[in-house]
Order: sequence, then C-alpha cells, then structure tokens
Amino acid sequence: MATTVEGKDKVLATAQRIVQSLNNTSDTDDMLLILSAFDNRLSTLSSFVSAEDPRFEAAEQIILNEVNSSSLCEDYLDAVDEIIQLTEELNLNYREGEPREGVVKDDVMDRAENALQVAMTRMEDEFRHILISNTVPLDPDRLHRSSLSSFSAAMAVAATVLFNDDASVNLDDVSSRRYSQHRHSRGVSLGGDDISLDLVHPDAVIDLKEIADRMIRSGYEKECCQVYCTVRRDVLDECLMILGVEVLSIEEVHRIDWPSLDDKMKKWIQAVKVVVRGLLSSEKGLCEQIFGGSDLIKEICFLETSKGCVMQLLSFGEAVAIGRRSSEKLFRVLDMYDTLAEVLPDLQALFMDEEAGEMVCSESKGVLDGLGYAAIGIFVEFENAVKGEASKKPIQNGEIHPLCRYVMNYVKLLVDYTDTLNALLENVEDESGESQSENNDNLEVDNMSLVARRLLALIKSLESKLEEKSRMYEDNAMQYIFLMNNILYIVQKVKDSELRNLLGDNWIKKRRGQIRQNSTYYLRASWSKVLSCLKDEGTGGSSSNVSKVVLKERFKNFNACFEDIYRIQTGWKVPDPQLREELRISISEKVIPAYRSFLGRFGNHLESGRHAGKYIKYTAEDLENHLLDLFEGTPLILHHMKRKGT
Repeated sequence: MATTVEGKDKVLATAQRIVQSLNNTSDTDDMLLILSAFDNRLSTLSSFVSAEDPRFEAAEQIILNEVNSSSLCEDYLDAVDEIIQLTEELNLNYREGEPREGVVKDDVMDRAENALQVAMTRMEDEFRHILISNTVPLDPDRLHRSSLSSFSAAMAVAATVLFNDDASVNLDDVSSRRYSQHRHSRGVSLGGDDISLDLVHPDAVIDLKEIADRMIRSGYEKECCQVYCTVRRDVLDECLMILGVEVLSIEEVHRIDWPSLDDKMKKWIQAVKVVVRGLLSSEKGLCEQIFGGSDLIKEICFLETSKGCVMQLLSFGEAVAIGRRSSEKLFRVLDMYDTLAEVLPDLQALFMDEEAGEMVCSESKGVLDGLGYAAIGIFVEFENAVKGEASKKPIQNGEIHPLCRYVMNYVKLLVDYTDTLNALLENVEDESGESQSENNDNLEVDNMSLVARRLLALIKSLESKLEEKSRMYEDNAMQYIFLMNNILYIVQKVKDSELRNLLGDNWIKKRRGQIRQNSTYYLRASWSKVLSCLKDEGTGGSSSNVSKVVLKERFKNFNACFEDIYRIQTGWKVPDPQLREELRISISEKVIPAYRSFLGRFGNHLESGRHAGKYIKYTAEDLENHLLDLFEGTPLILHHMKRKGT
C-alpha cells in the first residue's frame, strides 16, 4: 500500500513539473487535457495552475498593499473574493482525498491563507468602524411623540389625584404619620404596534452585510459576531441610560426612597415598551439584514446583543416584586405588571429560536408572576390596614376623615385595573377559599366580579371605621355632621366613577337615605333645646296674662342657646356646598317659623318695657342671616350684638 501511494505521489509530482514548465496558456491547457485523459487523478492539477493565475497575484497584492487605506474599495472586495474562492477550491481538493504535499501547492495555500488573514483583520476593523460611526442615537423626543400618537394630548398628560387635599393619611402608620399630596398617573402607552427605529444608517447596513458575508464565508464568523455584539451591547446600554434605566442591584433598589423609586418605576414602564417594541424589534431586523445568510449566526448575534438589556430590566422588576410592600406602590406595581404582560408575547416571539432565548422568556414570565403576587399582596395588606386602622384623635371641625379620602381615592383608582385584578384575584380566591358573603345592601353579590366583591367589602370596612370615629366626638350633633360629610364623600366618589357600575344605584340610594337620617338626628340633637325655649308651656297661659319674668327668661335662654350654637357650629365644616345649604334650610324651616310665631305672640309684652333689646335681640330675618354663617369652618361670636333700634 505504501508503494502504491509513493508511486502515485511520483506521478503527480512529475506531471506537476511538466505543467509548470510550460510558458503559455494554450500549451498548458493542451497538456492538462492529455494528462487528464491518460489518468483522471491528474485532473486536479487545474487548481494549481489557477493558483498561479495573474488574478491571484493581483488579488494578493491588493490585499497586502492596502492594509492602511481608510476604506474598503470595490477592488479590495473583489480581491478578497478571489482569495476566498481559491482557498475554498484548495480545501475542497483536500477534502476529496488529494494529499497535501508538494511545494507549490503548500506555498499557494500558505500565501492565500496569509492574505485572507490580513484581509479579515482589516475587514473586522472596518466592520467595527462602520458599525460605530453609523449608529443612530436614540431620540427620546421622537419616542415621546410616538407615544402620544395613540392618545390625545389631554389623555397623555392627565393625572389622577390619589390624595386631593393636604389632609391625607398613610395606612402603614395611620395613627401617627400624615402623607403629603400625591398624584398617580398611568404609564403612557405606546399602543400595540412596534416602534420603527433606524438603529444604523441604512446605507451602512449594505456595507456591513458585504463585510459580514465575506467574514462568515472565510470562517471568521466568530470574530464578526464578537465585534457586532460588543458594539451593539454598548449601544443598547446607552439607550437604557437615555431612557432613565440605571444599573442597580436588588439591594440598591430596596434602599431607594419612595418618591425616587416611583420615578424609576415610571421610567421602567416606558423603557420596557420602547426596548421590546422598538429597540429589540429593530435590533432583530438589523441582525436579519446583516447576517441573513446564516440563521444560526443571526440568532446568536441577536441573543448575545440583547439579552443583557432585557435581564437588566427584569432585574429591576424582580427587585420591585420582592421589595417592601406598601399601599402607595400598588398602582405602579400594577402598571409594571400590565406593561410586562403586554410585551411578553413580543418577547417570546423575539427569543423563541434558541435555548438561551427560552431562558429569557422564562425569566420574564417569572418576573411577571412575581409582580402579580406583589400586587395582590399589597392589596390584601391595604384591606387589612383599613380594618386595623386605630387612630384615636377626632378630626377637627367634623370634616372628611383622611382615612375616608385615602381609601375612596384608592378604590376609585383600583377600578381602572379591574381586568388585571380579577385575573390575579382568581388565584387568591381559589387558594384561600374565601368569599365575601356578608351583604347588608341587598346586592346580587354572586353576580359581582371578584374585584367588585372585594371593593364592596373594603368600603364596608371603611364605613365601620367611620362609625367608630364618629363616637369619638362628645357632641352628638357633631357626630352626625361627621357622618354626613363622610358618607356623602363616599357616595360622590362612587357616583362619579366606574364604581357606580360595580355597586349599582340601589347602593347609592341607601347611602343617601343614611345622610337624610343623620340630618334628622342632627336637628334633634342640636336644636331641640333651642326650640324648647319657644314653646307656650310654662308661660302662664294665654298671651293676656303671660308672666313677663318667664318671657324674659325664655328669650334670654333662646338667645344664649342660639349664640352658643352659632359660636360652635360656625367652626364646624361641611365642605359640600349642596349639603351645607340643605342643612341651613332644614334648620331655618325648624327654627325661624317657631321664633317668628313666639315673637309675634309674646314680643309686645316686653317691647314696651325697659331694656327690651336685652331680651329680644334678634328679628327672624337676623336669625336667617346668621344661619348662613354655619358650617363654614370659621368660629364666630354673637354675644355682643344687639337688636337694631333698641
């Protein structure tokens, strides 16, 4: 066998020398034809001859002589193509069984590989230069305009007030801490469509593809991918910085104060939409344009470029999900959940082709679940905080309690997340087996959604707390003013929001009945003593033989009672103008006719005497005017006033 191989080598070597000794192409071709006909083993000699072709020499010279030129010209690319084709032919011959021996053949292969290595180094540098110099910076203003395109400008800037005055309360420490005004706004949506972004100037993409095709064909795909991934990763990192997303560890996120965290959560929501539907979608398109000739390289480059960006976003989401739960975070957490749920199908489409891509999708689903659990956990803690709220200090002036404002504004906002909360609560209800069975409002609870049941129970807890807090007032009349103020506030929040559709008109009607009932209780508690001064009993019989002493005492007591009520109840506050006016009318309808009648029957017995103005200090019109000062929240005094004309 060894003798056979040696004989074959000698035949090939001899034939090779014969062919090389010929000086013109015509003779060479003729000799090749003769030798090939004599022995088909000699047909492979054509590749040796083509390697000595002037085109190879010219291509080699172009590559070696233009190492330091500033750009890749067309001649250079053609030269690279010549060298690539030659090396492919030589390698093909080796694979077909031809022994790699012979001085000429080895020399040509070495020269070709050397030229190719020089060319690939040059092309790698050019690939990097083109990719960096033609990167299109992210334009936040353009993204903002894009986000507004699917919404009216008014909707884009609208903010829902969570606490609508300075008297607000933090349920995490309701007895001692007061919360400043806080506003919550839903994250701006970018709609369902992808955002079209040019990541690299289109003309440069053509050049990048030309280089990538040659590097991949030459076996330098690893170097090409490394350059691409390194450059594009840095670009995506810079985009995240432009979008306001910082690199933070979980521990760092947990140390951030709430106002700063709230701002970062808003930026995260915007960034997730921009990154997934804008940057990553466009990045995948760029990979397809540049590496379209190889599905494997295309997917690897996209995955290696983009997964770090996605994982950074997911890390922040995870940190929020496992962080300290507090009521003010709920709406932002729900926004984050909705946003991630919205883009998850897009992420799955982007990363479905590789095992590592499945890991990205799995991580995304895990963070989504974590945000969902966090949201429900915060909601449950909020429910428990309302039930356990135990502040003992009554609110000055009988106004709307901060707890009432907080809870109702909170509940009003929660309605915006009905679909999300219903989906999340299904798991909680199934696991706990709890049901809100108590129903004192004759509502069809079985037909209500899970969210509606929970919100109904939450409002019931609030009403119970308000009943408890009303009993903190020593003045019974003020208890009823306090209850009217707070029940009306609850009714208004329900009536003017989607809560009305959840709870129904019958629920509202029942609360309005409670307000009227408390109004009656107030009149009885506050004005019965005043009205008792205007009764005929004890005055001495008919108007002809009435006792002036008794009359003086009656008018004196009436004045004292009225002035005392005036002094106290001008300091009470009824914020709602309609309720305030209705209360004044109710008082007037009770007091003014009774005073006018009593004054008409008995006033003349005192008016003719000395110091009549000391007892008959007010006309009925005076009293009506003074009643207009009640419930304004500013205490006033009447004890120095005297009736005009006396």
